[in-house]
Amino acid sequence: MSRIYNFSSGPAIFPEWVLKKAQQEMLEYNNSGQSVIEMSHRSMEFATILSACEQDLRDLMNISDDYHVLFIQGGASLQFSMIPLNLAKNKVEIIHTGEWTKKAYTEHRKIVDTKIIASSENENFTYIPEITSSMIDKEADYLYICQNNTIYGSCYNKLPETPIPLVADLSSMILSEPINVNNYGLIFAGAQKNMGPAGICIVIIRKDLIKDNDNLPTMLNYKTYIDSKSLFNTPPTYTIYLCGLIFRWLKEKIGGLDKMKNINEEKATLLYNCLDQSKLFIPKVKKEYRSLMNVTFTTNSKDLDNMFVSKAKEAGLINLNGHSLVGGMRASIYNAMTIDGVQTLVEFLKNFEVKYG
Repeated sequence: MSRIYNFSSGPAIFPEWVLKKAQQEMLEYNNSGQSVIEMSHRSMEFATILSACEQDLRDLMNISDDYHVLFIQGGASLQFSMIPLNLAKNKVEIIHTGEWTKKAYTEHRKIVDTKIIASSENENFTYIPEITSSMIDKEADYLYICQNNTIYGSCYNKLPETPIPLVADLSSMILSEPINVNNYGLIFAGAQKNMGPAGICIVIIRKDLIKDNDNLPTMLNYKTYIDSKSLFNTPPTYTIYLCGLIFRWLKEKIGGLDKMKNINEEKATLLYNCLDQSKLFIPKVKKEYRSLMNVTFTTNSKDLDNMFVSKAKEAGLINLNGHSLVGGMRASIYNAMTIDGVQTLVEFLKNFEVKYG
């Protein structure tokens, strides 16, 4: 079997080591006589898997005991409602940088007074708006951002200075580089990029932000997950197991997030240098705000863009089409994408330009 290079924005490419390890343990996990898929979530075997998964994530991200780590179903999108239900009492402020902050804003407004204090929509989300602490209302409950914008390919090069807790969607960049968790009040991330398969969202929340609220629906209350150690109901057990394998891969095979960042920067530099030197392909995002994970570009010809995506697929380079909202092309080069994969894409870009440019 020859594996293709998958540049999908999510569900995304998996590390080959993880796939092989899961294949090896599919029929029987750790001499238990059963597959993880078959295990009771109340069993000692699964308790060990869940505990190791959380501890490895804490080790990778240097998460202190001041934070809870929660495993919640519903994907990242559920958090657009769950966060304000749990944390908002007064009002919330948002920096608008793309489709995912638009969706978060829409859901927040149903629950709490919500204000967009800065936006990059005026230039089609090709940059991150600069804000100062004086622009932030100190009476607001938190400031909400999406740190890496999967659709448009922009990313914060520094966090906003804020006198109120920072809540951040890290779905498409978590574990791609070290971050200081202590800079955030709450971090959440859907798993289907760098963490695991679709089906779970990990929430990292500072303990002092948790308040008792018996009026919330049980499954929308963070306290439910805290008190039950994410086992109030049957969680997606196999997804958690696969997340745990990815965390092991990052720790044992990559050597941690500093080394992962170096690899990701090497991949992104290869691709962006090719695009910057091209006379056919045009990067969409301003240089200082470019994502390491999602590289967006175009030829400024819809027909040529479509031909590129089609020819690339024939060459074993799939899912390079841009999001339907913006068109063009997008190469998502998450942690599991190899340098060889990016080099292959760069060669294809160059050959395509010689032939059709």
